[in-house]
Amino acid sequence: MTERKRILTGIRPTGSLHLGHYAGALENWVRLQREYDCSFLIADYQVSDYADDIARVRGAVWEVALDWLAVGLDPEGSSFVIESLVPEHTELTTLLSWFLPLGMLERNPTLKAEMADIETGDEKKKGKSVPIAFYTYPVMQVANILMPRAHLVPVGEDQLPHIELTRETARRFNREFKPIFPEPEALVGRVPRLVGIDGNAKMSKSRGNTIDLKDSAESVAKKIRGMYAGPPRGLEEPGKTEENPIFLYLEAFDPDRDEVKNLAEQYERTGVPNKVLKDRLTAVLNTMLDPFRERRAYYEGNMPLVREALASGTARYRAKAQETMALVRDALDLNYLEKH
Repeated sequence: MTERKRILTGIRPTGSLHLGHYAGALENWVRLQREYDCSFLIADYQVSDYADDIARVRGAVWEVALDWLAVGLDPEGSSFVIESLVPEHTELTTLLSWFLPLGMLERNPTLKAEMADIETGDEKKKGKSVPIAFYTYPVMQVANILMPRAHLVPVGEDQLPHIELTRETARRFNREFKPIFPEPEALVGRVPRLVGIDGNAKMSKSRGNTIDLKDSAESVAKKIRGMYAGPPRGLEEPGKTEENPIFLYLEAFDPDRDEVKNLAEQYERTGVPNKVLKDRLTAVLNTMLDPFRERRAYYEGNMPLVREALASGTARYRAKAQETMALVRDALDLNYLEKH
């Protein structure tokens, strides 16, 4: 039997997940888990920006797991992994940091953006100095991907620089030591980046512009009623669809492609009231989210099942990690006692 190719992908536990996570990642993960050997990582080592609020991180670990189960990820066919419970991650991060130049990390645009967010993010982050962990964070992301020797990494558009850094690291290690690591390919979701309901460039918890997967039908309706819908215009005044985020959401989530096309044409020709668009979007999203809410409620009432999903997945993954580290230590000639 041919061994399935491996996937590693993950999410930082900073809160419950939202539509941006679903459109950019989770929807794709559900499909990929049927075809690949998938490891889904809760990256709780990569939350140094919440180091003074570990209670939030601890709660978010469970929120992420519940959301994964709610959207249909299968903990038996794939592995749910808590990063900090696999100590091999820190070992590989340390060893890779021997070979990765600081300049390469400093050029990483995602790292630059995350550092800038300390200055422009929420009030708790503003004015803080940049922790050393922000420099080791991209190295650990590389270690995460290389640990299961992943072939494919489903990511958001903003994570592409990390995949390129991982590929460069794999090439260098394979060339200078032993060919252990595949060069992983990136797979960007159907919707690379979903704008926030306030019209900002990215849906983000820190900006308070999200629709969460666990939101009630009433909460979704309320958020959409207040959603930014482009520049002001009259009820029967035409508009440009690219200026109205509601159309981005309809294109992302409405299964009736013909009706979305008709609405877009009418909007640009004679205008469509924003209330009509918002009512449609509310109905579309609540229809999609209803089964997620139902599954989430089931697991919230059966938390031992969630714990078992995390424990068994982490154990399976750690066995793979130990295999990888044995190969790495051999390649670097670090298995002193075995060769003496």
